[in-house]
Amino acid sequence: MQQKTKLFLQALKYSIPHLGKCMQKQHLNHCNFADHYYGRIKLKKCHLIKCLQNKPKISKLARNIPSRSFSCKDLLPVKQENKKSLSENMDAFEKVRTKLETQPQEEYEIINAEVKHGGFVYYQEGCCLVRSKDEEADNDNYEVLFNLEELKLDQPFIDCIRVAPDEKYVAAKIRTEDSEASTCVVVKLSDQPVMEASFPNVSSFEWVKDEEDEDVLFYTFQRNLRCHDVYRATFGDNKRNERFYTEKDPSYFVFLYLTKDSRFLTINIMNKTTSEVWLIDGLSPWDPPVLIQKRIHGVLYYVEHRDDELYILTNVGEPTEFKLPPWACGFIMDTNSDPKNCPFQLCSPIRPPKYYTYKFAEGKLFEETGHEDPITKTSRVLRLEAKSKDGKLVPMTIFHKTDSEDLQKKPLLVHVYGAYGMDLKMNFRPERRVLVDDGWILAYCHVRGGGELGLQWHADGRLTKKLNGLADLEACIKTLHGQGFSQPSLTTLTAFSAGGVLVGALCNSNPELLRAVTLEAPFLDVLNTMMDTTLPLTLEELEEWGNPSSDEKHKNYIKRYCPYQNIKPQHYPSIHITAYENDERVPLKGIVNYTEKLKEAIMEHAKDTGEGYQAPNIILDIQPGGNHVIEDSHKKITAQIKFLYEELGLDSTSVFEDLKKYLKF
Repeated sequence: MQQKTKLFLQALKYSIPHLGKCMQKQHLNHCNFADHYYGRIKLKKCHLIKCLQNKPKISKLARNIPSRSFSCKDLLPVKQENKKSLSENMDAFEKVRTKLETQPQEEYEIINAEVKHGGFVYYQEGCCLVRSKDEEADNDNYEVLFNLEELKLDQPFIDCIRVAPDEKYVAAKIRTEDSEASTCVVVKLSDQPVMEASFPNVSSFEWVKDEEDEDVLFYTFQRNLRCHDVYRATFGDNKRNERFYTEKDPSYFVFLYLTKDSRFLTINIMNKTTSEVWLIDGLSPWDPPVLIQKRIHGVLYYVEHRDDELYILTNVGEPTEFKLPPWACGFIMDTNSDPKNCPFQLCSPIRPPKYYTYKFAEGKLFEETGHEDPITKTSRVLRLEAKSKDGKLVPMTIFHKTDSEDLQKKPLLVHVYGAYGMDLKMNFRPERRVLVDDGWILAYCHVRGGGELGLQWHADGRLTKKLNGLADLEACIKTLHGQGFSQPSLTTLTAFSAGGVLVGALCNSNPELLRAVTLEAPFLDVLNTMMDTTLPLTLEELEEWGNPSSDEKHKNYIKRYCPYQNIKPQHYPSIHITAYENDERVPLKGIVNYTEKLKEAIMEHAKDTGEGYQAPNIILDIQPGGNHVIEDSHKKITAQIKFLYEELGLDSTSVFEDLKKYLKF
């Protein structure tokens, strides 16, 4: 194996000797490097691992961007008093539960980023980047490395942390709740830590150490939501900062990934259906990157490394063959397309089935298996399948209180997303626990268009198959009702970002299934948005929604489901929309236009219905700032819960008392 590594490194150095010289004088792009490189190397063929559909998602796509939160407290001094430690034999859940229930209200905050490196844990405490010894991480002894207030930002929080290999430097990406723009600060670690440099508009970043033991920071630059440029920088006495890659195709974006063993840095160029990867040797970061496989439309692949071998995870399999340079073939392990043979930790479809499972088939509910739910000891996690119009079985994950009786009379909150091949978020959040404790049923519908069941699940819910996601959502809600989970008058639906497409479409086609809806930064005007190529994400998203400007088939299909295009005079559920003033991903204009058109249609329906008609409430709550989704905004959370309780005629006294345990009012 060691000999293979030596041969591999020699191939990197000698297969393209003159390129290393010329690349120091010009910026790299996929045209002038890939074409030149492929002209000099004879390609061979090699079979690859067909298990990309099970790998963790490697990008944050399009109009969905996971957001973090931070409640900025006063700058905290280093505390020397240790709190009483929890019993070592308590499981992880009990530790979290105890911390939440015993922590004073005014001190509650959600941890955003935490990294373990060497003997330290790096994280955010108050308005500071800090570190503490690993064994003292649960105590309050920490060293302040950087005060975020030096950046003069409004309520900054740390989005991501990366530590240099030998712990000479730490880099942290910092942003605010009202903007997606991030600043990367580099702190030199010493007896008196000092900020060495800062870079604006950084998206992804990783450290490597070259053959002279010098730390090199690679980072991508994001402009107008587009990430096309890659830089590398050094610090100290040998400061250097250069751009060495620029992606020319506006429909692609670039992100960096360090292999799990930190041996190679990969430059990943992707759109929704196609990818291209360049490899940088972690021991020779100044050498020109090497192309793994030139982009081929419809081919997605991802590169990992372990024990001197490269693993290529891809959506193409036998009999399709993947062309690679000859030096790479010795580093591909043929696993016969069986993901079980892949040595990496790959995500399995739909996380909860190992708990409680209810299988739905032939109109009957049967087969309960599993053990006690680890999220909270007072609720159940269920799996249920709904049969869509085309016979496809659509999985759902359901949470409800263990001792609940007569579930048909309980309020139901349905979650859906169904776009970009992204999994529906089911992460623990305090308000979700509070709702379950108050008797609510929470249902997560894993409809087509998402990524829970692999790449084909996404493909079956995009472009001219978007209506499959709508059919799945309708089937899920009807199945829930048919199996005794709530009823239409107590059913609510929630979504954010691109999930708003399916929710808005359902409100147009089957409003009788719902009582109330909450939407956050929802995508509601698909047709007009996708016809406006001046918007930052339109070109990037053509593979998801289609191109209505040049393809009449796409245009007509979008018209069939677009929420804005299909508003009509009828009775709608009450709808609460949270939007953000300067949101670049989902323009406010489209949301405002949707709201106005919806209100006009409701008024027209009310006139035709006559006196006594109770019109639904349509609320548009416009928040300041430019962030896409402020997930942990206490104001937003309380406003949405208040809306749902009022619309369903429920007493919210106890739920807000419980929320005070976790949220700072």
